[in-house]
Amino acid sequence: MKILITGGSGFIGSHLVEKLLARGHHIAVIDNLSTGKFSNIKPFLRNPRFSYTIDTILNRKVLKKLIEECDQIYHMAAAVGVKFIIDNPLQSLKVNITGTDNVLEFANEYKRKVLIASTSEIYGKSDQIPFKEDADRLLGSTHISRWSYSSSKAIDEFLALAYHREKRLPIVIVRCFNTVGPRQTGQYGMVIPKFVKSALLNHPITIFGDGKQSRCFCDVEDVTDGMIRLMDDKKAEGEIFNIGNDQSITIEELAHLVKKMTNSNSRIEYINYEDAYEEGFEDMRRRVPDLTKIKELIKYEPKHDLENILIRIIDYFEK
Repeated sequence: MKILITGGSGFIGSHLVEKLLARGHHIAVIDNLSTGKFSNIKPFLRNPRFSYTIDTILNRKVLKKLIEECDQIYHMAAAVGVKFIIDNPLQSLKVNITGTDNVLEFANEYKRKVLIASTSEIYGKSDQIPFKEDADRLLGSTHISRWSYSSSKAIDEFLALAYHREKRLPIVIVRCFNTVGPRQTGQYGMVIPKFVKSALLNHPITIFGDGKQSRCFCDVEDVTDGMIRLMDDKKAEGEIFNIGNDQSITIEELAHLVKKMTNSNSRIEYINYEDAYEEGFEDMRRRVPDLTKIKELIKYEPKHDLENILIRIIDYFEK
């Protein structure tokens, strides 16, 4: 099978490339390297079943040709990371909305199955924990840039579901909850790589806010395994699935755990959200996925606990 991965040089995308190549598939990647890295796909260049295109999914001519030649699409290309979204609001909206519309339009033309990578940001400020796929959403003001990401990914979901209902396009939507692992960068606000890098360099570990906010972290190996199994299951078509881990930890606890596991002399510092991002910035206190739906369909069960995840990430940065 020939599979197109948009955003394939990114963190999650490159892990999908690795897994799908190992299964014998032919893989094509399109990525403009805005947040992905060429080094992520460099190990695959000698594989005759791998090809790549450095371009944007906003280039309709190039994208159409790639989709025509493939059998399946994993649509991972997106503007990601809180810091990147706030610093590049217009680019983020165009890539997330227009780019996804392009992917779905051409996928429908050639009737190619698509997996859409969505996000836990969809749930916004809701306190209805754990988050269920059919739960209501609660968002802040349009003056606050971070909510543009949640809104753009919601439009992606609406578009995908509309293509499925009206055109019978086979689509699967996954909402990722804090996927982490080797190759992830802290450059755009991802907390674990940022903490680990600071700890290894004995630089201050900086916590935004009071550190009492909690998150659930899931290894990229578990997430990509789940994505592939969902794509292989016809019953997943037209459905939305949370994917991640439901074991939570506060950011403050995470900082202390990283410091301990790296034997670091780093001090832990706290700064206000507004000093880190923008005036009026809002964050969620808790974010926990309800995994009932994905567990019932594909018997999904994360295999990596947080300490195991941190060992892998620390080893990656040390090398």
